[in-house]
Amino acid sequence: MKTKLFCIVRFVMLPIFLLGLGSMHAQVLNAPVAAPNQTPPAGATPWNRACASASFNDYWVQFTWNPPLVNSDNVFILELSDATGDFSSPVELATDNSKNLVFDFYMQFTVPIDTRGENYRLRVRSTSPAVIGPASDPYPMYYIGVDSGLTIRPQGQADFGDGTAEVCDGNSITLEVYGLANADTFQYNWYRSGTPLSEKSESITVSASGMYNVEIDYGACSGSGNTLSNIIDVTSGTSLGVAINPPAKTDLCSGETMPLEANINNPSLTYTWYQNGAVIPSSDNYIYTVDASSPGFEGDYEVEIFGPGACLERSAAVTITNAGNFTVTRDNAANIVLLPGQNSTLSVSTDASSPTYQWFKDGSPVAGATSASLVVNDTETGTYFARVTLSGGVCTSTSLDSESTVVVTPASFELIIDYATSYVACENTSIALEVTTINAVDAGGNKTDVTGAIQNDFAYQWKLNGANVAGANSSSISLTDPTENGTYTLDGTLSTYSSTSNNLTVELLVNETLTISSTGLVSCGPSEPITISTTTNLSGETFTWNRNGTDLGVTTTDLTVTEEGMYQLVLMRNGCPLPSNEIDINPLDENLITLDPAADIVFPEGGSRTVSASGGSSYRWLDSNNVEMSTGSSMTFTEEGDFVLIATIGNCQIIRNINVTYLDTFKVPNVITVNGDGINDQWIIPNSYSYKADVNVIIYNEKGKEIINEFNYQNNWPSSSAAFTKQNMVFFYKIRNASEVLKQGTITVIR
Repeated sequence: MKTKLFCIVRFVMLPIFLLGLGSMHAQVLNAPVAAPNQTPPAGATPWNRACASASFNDYWVQFTWNPPLVNSDNVFILELSDATGDFSSPVELATDNSKNLVFDFYMQFTVPIDTRGENYRLRVRSTSPAVIGPASDPYPMYYIGVDSGLTIRPQGQADFGDGTAEVCDGNSITLEVYGLANADTFQYNWYRSGTPLSEKSESITVSASGMYNVEIDYGACSGSGNTLSNIIDVTSGTSLGVAINPPAKTDLCSGETMPLEANINNPSLTYTWYQNGAVIPSSDNYIYTVDASSPGFEGDYEVEIFGPGACLERSAAVTITNAGNFTVTRDNAANIVLLPGQNSTLSVSTDASSPTYQWFKDGSPVAGATSASLVVNDTETGTYFARVTLSGGVCTSTSLDSESTVVVTPASFELIIDYATSYVACENTSIALEVTTINAVDAGGNKTDVTGAIQNDFAYQWKLNGANVAGANSSSISLTDPTENGTYTLDGTLSTYSSTSNNLTVELLVNETLTISSTGLVSCGPSEPITISTTTNLSGETFTWNRNGTDLGVTTTDLTVTEEGMYQLVLMRNGCPLPSNEIDINPLDENLITLDPAADIVFPEGGSRTVSASGGSSYRWLDSNNVEMSTGSSMTFTEEGDFVLIATIGNCQIIRNINVTYLDTFKVPNVITVNGDGINDQWIIPNSYSYKADVNVIIYNEKGKEIINEFNYQNNWPSSSAAFTKQNMVFFYKIRNASEVLKQGTITVIR
């Protein structure tokens, strides 16, 4: 009898010992390992390298861990090292908070787009408790962001040309990747005639002849990149020493030409001439002729040669200058208006040495007009310019024409007015109008802009709706009051000319704030109407009440509403709508009132429980006889029963029913007898733990294997079909909520 009792006690104590032993050790997180793709259609074998791209980026690892259990708020996080396997700044690849009771599961991740290297490692850490697992074996991992052929060229060329390049006299040439964004962020594999080279950057300097090409170095994934470039055939050549033979002169006068000749004349070579570093089109000849009659002929000239057996080389520059360079400046306005009987003086100035002058009208010389100035009258309208010619120096007879002057005698004037600044009708509270253009109109209807010449010579009169505006006699007018709204024109008078401008309509918004207020902001329905009103006197005014931008057709000065929506008053002021502020009436949301705790209230008989309400402006706590118990935001209950909370939000009331019951205090049983007699056949726990959606019941067998893990436990373990292989079997249980273990112990099953 003693021996049997000892055995039973030993079995009962074993799980308790294991529990205590487990609680003394931290969770064991194992290193994640590559797993087959779990996304259908599933892969057959684990991956051994990650070659991700925009078209495929779906990878999985298998992760295992050992008890004791993690906390309910734990999150497992899969992390990636840098390319050397260092976790100083890990990258988070995936998280999972649903496997806190699963010891072997898969985690899915995508490869970050900046991943490129051979020695990436993975690890998993938990957050509650905070534990960091060991790193995995190293894996090659690459995101193949570029998956098409690269292009290379000799550095500095516009493109790769015909795919050839030459190295001169044992010198070197640099080949580079071009047309690739962020090219310097990649590593590369360069090849010469198929042989790998050591250079890994986006450019390579070479001196040996051969067939050069390159690809992005994706390591173990390079075969998936398809980035192999075009080929540049580099050959060796000899410098021919190209130069430009010294020309007869380099300081040219207008009209002169000067041939520039390369010192090498070889029809098999290609010649390219440059002026100031830019290619001169159609210049493939060993001679190029500079024409000083062409504007901008001055500059530095070079010749470049390339061809069989010869290196690509460019000559030193020869500088060609303009010997007859001088300036001519027009000293009068570009447009001159002459009224009947008036005249004006046209003039030019120059820095030329010993100049001569000749004035032209409409392209023909003006007889006797050979000085720096010319007087014209109202009968001599037309387009004038002065031609200045050098009369001495190396470039005698070199000429330069001044800018043209248009002289007009108008048949009429056109006045154009506009808003001086940005203007939107019924939004601006002020605006200025001004003359922007005055055109002289000849008998044929042709217009010449003469604003700058005669704007200040006009006499002005502004008109509002056809009537003179007193004192408004300048070329602009400022308007600041809605009483000034209307249509404006401007009359202008100059000598015998009178003109009226175009029309401009002005609609200024009154500088007034229209405010509305309401008796509430929450709609409780027809039984609790809300009144919206304004302190502005609306008597005799034109206005509308709007809901959600639609006219309600209400003409009363106050608005009564029972529906949710955005309400606004719009008052007409001087032809412009003046909108008020908007009032947003919201429907009643009962969820605005919250209770803590929110569920039914349970406490042991003789104890108490406090319930706190929030979200309302006032509260009333009532018992089952509608007797008011409190008006505070919280209530402490000491007896069970049915209670009512009436909470007020604005002008609305929300009613909440509260059920208070005593806690069932019987204990969690540690022995059940599964002999089928209907008595104590199942593990029945207090209703404070059973049938609760937020309470988790877990049962382990004597080996620590989890056999039950349920929320909302139904007091139904073991089922009638359960088999027990021994007379007395011991199980371990744990009852917990989201934040703590509520109860734990053993269950002995006697059959």
